[in-house]
Amino acid sequence: MSKQILLVLQSLWAMERRQPDGIERSIDQNIEMIREAGFDGISASCTNPARVAQLGRALAGSGLAVEGMCFPQTIDHLKAAIDLARHLDVLHLNVQPDIRPRRVADCIPLLEGWIRVAQDADMPIYFETHRNRMTTDLLFTLDLMDQVPEMRMLADLSHVLLGREFWYPISDEDEALVRQVLDRSWAFHGRVASREQIQVEITFPQHKMWLDLFLGWWKYGFKSWQRRAGADDRLTFACELGPQPYAISDPHGNDTTDRWTEALLLKSLVRNLFESAANDAHSSLGNGSRP
Repeated sequence: MSKQILLVLQSLWAMERRQPDGIERSIDQNIEMIREAGFDGISASCTNPARVAQLGRALAGSGLAVEGMCFPQTIDHLKAAIDLARHLDVLHLNVQPDIRPRRVADCIPLLEGWIRVAQDADMPIYFETHRNRMTTDLLFTLDLMDQVPEMRMLADLSHVLLGREFWYPISDEDEALVRQVLDRSWAFHGRVASREQIQVEITFPQHKMWLDLFLGWWKYGFKSWQRRAGADDRLTFACELGPQPYAISDPHGNDTTDRWTEALLLKSLVRNLFESAANDAHSSLGNGSRP
């Protein structure tokens, strides 16, 4: 029986400690830590050949899925990333377009070129909402999506919230803008932002309103994907609680929270959300309603 599934990944970048003691784990240690914690895979950059080769050796026999990431400025940059991604048998490439034209018209040839190259290579690519990239501004990104219907998105809504500095509670107008992105999203990156900070501690009670906001957005996005995707497709959600300066630090330079513990919590929360979204859809069908 076919079934849609959620793969929860852990970002390798988020495994960096960057603490005052200077201790960093090896790639092999991080991969084993991620595997033993029950993650389904990792999210990792596909831009450095030596690093990709090292990662490939560490992943051998682990059973972990891989989301590749790249930051192209040209068509050839994406071609090179696709070649490297093949060594890791990635599920898809997350594209952060590292170029910032001021006009939508100047972006279209690049977007269409990247999409064409990826289609020729049979490599799924998704464009991430991300600050300091082509997709830095929500309204600009929505214009891009209108002009390039084939553009599939990867939703990192922390950048959207912070970039637009939405008022809380979120207005109906702003909610509708976010949902336009979610209705075109085929993968997710997960962290919780506030309107002033890119990454807040999800275990702190004062941030519960922001956590609840993101959980609501993700559940809507999961439901949207479940309607659009195939019966046995896989959706990825990468936990991406980044190291400093994303992580807030104390006067001594230590993180104010245990990001690994929070990543494990996030993994559990989104798995429950995905199941809840699927159950809601089945209930609607059982009641004779459209999902």
